[in-house]
Amino acid sequence: MATAQREKVKGPDELAQAAGRTLDGAVMEVLLGGCVKLDASDLHLTVGQEPIYRIHGRLRGLAGYRELTHEDLVGAVECFLGKETAESPYWTRFNEHGGADIGYAFGTLARFRVSIFQQRRHPAVALRLIPYEMLTFEQLGLPSDRLKDLLHRPRGVILLTGPTGCGKTTTIASMINYINEERDCHIITIEDPIEYYHESKRSLINQREVRVDVSSFSEAVVRNMRSDPDVMLVGEMRDLETMRTCLQAAETGHLVFSTLHTVSAPKTVDRLVTAFPALEQEEIRAMASTSLAAVISEELIPRVDKHGRIAAYEIMIGEPGGSPAIGNLIRERKTSQMRTVIQSSGRMGMQLLEAHLARLVRDGKISFDEAYNRSNEKHDYINFIGPDNVPDEYKHALE
Repeated sequence: MATAQREKVKGPDELAQAAGRTLDGAVMEVLLGGCVKLDASDLHLTVGQEPIYRIHGRLRGLAGYRELTHEDLVGAVECFLGKETAESPYWTRFNEHGGADIGYAFGTLARFRVSIFQQRRHPAVALRLIPYEMLTFEQLGLPSDRLKDLLHRPRGVILLTGPTGCGKTTTIASMINYINEERDCHIITIEDPIEYYHESKRSLINQREVRVDVSSFSEAVVRNMRSDPDVMLVGEMRDLETMRTCLQAAETGHLVFSTLHTVSAPKTVDRLVTAFPALEQEEIRAMASTSLAAVISEELIPRVDKHGRIAAYEIMIGEPGGSPAIGNLIRERKTSQMRTVIQSSGRMGMQLLEAHLARLVRDGKISFDEAYNRSNEKHDYINFIGPDNVPDEYKHALE
C-alpha cells in the first residue's frame, strides 16, 4: 500500500533561492521570515526532512526544499546558541540534558521560542512563533467583562490549562498586558524561556528567566515574595514545590498566573491535589479551595469559515473570584459535581468547553467533527448541539 505523502506549501521566492544552501544565519533568517509570511505557528528542522511549517494546526513541508543534513542542523543550532563554549549556560544545558530552550528576537517582526534537542544522535530544532502584538480579549474570544473583574482581584491563582500549542502563553500575555495598562502594580514574571517581552506601562514589570536569572520556578516564587510584588506569572507548575508556593503566594495576598497541561477545570483541581502525597492532600485541598480564583481550559481549533484557528474555552470561577460553591466542592472532594455548577452559573461567566464548542459549530466557525473530537464529555456536547443536528455516523453517541 502506498504511503501517504505530507502536503507541501510553496514558500516565498527567497525561500526557493535558499533551498540548496547549508543552513547558516542568513538562511535561518529566510526560514524565520517564511514563518511570518506563511502565517505559520511553528517551524520544525529535523535531519532527513525538508523544513516543516505548522500552518493553522497542520504540518506542511516546504515545497522545493531539499532534505536537511546533520551539518545543516549543527549550523542551525549555532545560530541560536553561538559557538560551543564552556561558559555558555545553554550549551551546558544542551550537553547535560540533551535539550535547551531559549527565546530569540526576529527583528521587529516577532519572537520565537526555540527548543533545541537531540534525536537519533542528531540535533533538531522546533521554533514557536510569538507575535509582538498583544491580542485583546475580544480577539481571543474571551468574555471581557468577567475577565477584567478577575484581573482586578487582589489575590488568587488563575490557571490557564490545555494541551501544548493551544494558546495558553498568548492568553496569559494578554492578561498581563491588561494589568500592565490598567493597574499600578508590581508585576514579576518567571519564565523558561521569556517569551513575550513586556514594557512597563502603568505598572512596573520585571521578567526573570529560569536558569539565567534564577535557578527554578519554586525558588523564584519564594525569593520574589520579598520583592514587593502584586502580581506574579509563573510560566508552568512543573513540580510539587512550585504548586505549593503558588498557592501560598495567593494566600498571602498576591494574584498569581500559571499553566498546567490538563484538559478541563475539574481535572485541573484533581491534578493539583492528587499530585501531592496522600498525607498532604487535605492541606492542599484546603489551600486550593480558598486560593483558586479561576481555571480557564483552552482548545485551539481549525476554522471552516476562513483561514486560521479559533479558541474554545471552559471557564470555572473559584472562591476568590466570587464563587463560594466551587470552593465548597473542592473542600468536600466533590469535583465530579463541578460540571453541573459550571453549567448552571453562566451569569457568573462560567461555561463548559462542550457548550462553547457547540456554539462555535452552530455559528459555522468550526466543524462538527473537530468539536466532537475535542469534547471531554461527548454526550454533553451532543446535548448542547441538539440531537437533530447530529450526523448519522455519530448517532451512536445518543444511545
